Amino acid sequence: MAIEIRLDLEMARKKMSLTELSERIGISMTNLSLLKTGKVKGIRFSTLEAICRELECQPGDILEYIPDFV
Repeated sequence: MAIEIRLDLEMARKKMSLTELSERIGISMTNLSLLKTGKVKGIRFSTLEAICRELECQPGDILEYIPDFV
């Protein structure tokens, strides 16, 4: 996949656990874990907005485009 998810790095910077972030944004730990490990095909803007709000970051801090041909 050309989009790499760096949610774990942002969570580590804010010293926030998966459980805490899950509770703050109102998404199940299972779904958040799947997102964190990159096993999802998409993300709702509302979810991305909530994550960015709680982690005080920008979407580009969580998502990175990496071309397949590199």
